[in-house]
Amino acid sequence: MYLLGYDIGSSSVKASLVNAETGKCVSSAFFPKTEAAIIAVKPGWAEQNPESWWENLKLATQAVMNESGANAGEIKAIGISYQMHGLVCVDKDQNVLRPSIIWCDSRAVPYGQKAFETLGEEKCLSHLLNSPGNFTASKLAWIKENELAIYERIYKIMLPGDYIAMKLSGEICTTVSGLSEGMFWDFKNNRVADFLMDYYGFDNSLIADIKPTFSEQGRVNAAAAKELGLKEGTPITYRAGDQPNNALSLNVFNPGEIASTAGTSGVVYGVNGEVNYDPKSRVNTFAHVNHTDEQTRLGVLLCINGTGILNSWVKRTIAPEGISYNEMNVLASQAPIGSAGISILPFGNGAERMLNNRATGCGIHGIDFNRHDKSHLIRAAQEGIVFSFKYGIDIMEEMGIPVKKIHAGHANMFLSSVFRETLAGTTEATIELYDTDGSVGAAKGAGMGAGIYKNHEEAFATLDKLTVVEPDAGKQQEYTDAYARWKQCLTQSMQTETENK
Repeated sequence: MYLLGYDIGSSSVKASLVNAETGKCVSSAFFPKTEAAIIAVKPGWAEQNPESWWENLKLATQAVMNESGANAGEIKAIGISYQMHGLVCVDKDQNVLRPSIIWCDSRAVPYGQKAFETLGEEKCLSHLLNSPGNFTASKLAWIKENELAIYERIYKIMLPGDYIAMKLSGEICTTVSGLSEGMFWDFKNNRVADFLMDYYGFDNSLIADIKPTFSEQGRVNAAAAKELGLKEGTPITYRAGDQPNNALSLNVFNPGEIASTAGTSGVVYGVNGEVNYDPKSRVNTFAHVNHTDEQTRLGVLLCINGTGILNSWVKRTIAPEGISYNEMNVLASQAPIGSAGISILPFGNGAERMLNNRATGCGIHGIDFNRHDKSHLIRAAQEGIVFSFKYGIDIMEEMGIPVKKIHAGHANMFLSSVFRETLAGTTEATIELYDTDGSVGAAKGAGMGAGIYKNHEEAFATLDKLTVVEPDAGKQQEYTDAYARWKQCLTQSMQTETENK
């Protein structure tokens, strides 16, 4: 018995086939093999053709079926993870009306900002838990104002995952979690956000039927079965945006649990058990996969642009020529905690939302030419990335999210022992590293939605925990002092940036 999971990313579409009994992935594949194109007609725009997601999904499905030798009839459920905040528009015949405006497109920013100011910050934050910002609703407002002929033909709007489910089943539906990431959900009244719909002049008929995240959301129809080599009638039983799904993949469901990734940019995703928001809107809050009217479970998303990109810059620019990341980590470990007084601010990859959209730039502070060498700089870079995570985690704790445990994949910055130990020491949280990914998580989510697993404990009982890092109490003061010095550098940098405006 198998479960099939899809992850619809902006760079590729991945499929994973998971053995439901063992919980292990038996085959996975992604397409295209080079990063998928993003169409940028104008600066700040980012679009993709939804049809290309479907074509790549077909290729990935065929690859995992061929490699595994599995019989299509053995697949008992399908789950979908997808790039968040995108907008797909279809007509009554389920034809796509224009390319999808995807997550990194910024054209809708002024629309969301105007809505935020007009409707009132307190109203938006208390009902939507966010500013309307650059999310799906504001993207639709842009279409309404700039492409009225297309807007008038829209039958339903959807997120990328909703589109894939429609292609699989011929049925159009969505979830509360999905609506919340588009700014269409009113958490105070537990319904579609009528006040924002009215403000933008959207008809409620544009919103698809709402289904629970873990439930039957359609079945593979004859046409899709023929295209994909799947069995007609296979149920689709789970869908979620990539960040909530990443948290699910890491078995993060309860308040106080944190999912983290640290690639080029960094993400900290925490679960809140109370309806709350950051009054400065430095983080995004959405319905988590297990949120219900009866049980509040909100995902609080912190994104930091400048994280792992600093480490790769150090590798190219400062570290010895030809050195590997593993060798860099060894060098970093030779320097003491606090890097003998060097503090590096990693914010050299654009404006940072958690810094109130300030672009402070990267800063290197405290270098002594007689004391410091490459090892100190490499370590200071990794510590600076950790401290940026800590700064964001402090915002979450202000919102009532106690950070006790951080779950992460064994990849990218988490491969560094310096990074892991510094993060545990600075946050005083236990770090658990796992072997998983988004498409495998989507498959297990499908198992929960189909009732094959009775709960998440059963679904993730076989999740491979590779490493556990506990905070070292004996080094706590050293980490505290290093973070305090880093934070002081950040405060000064932000003051300078403000003065220079």
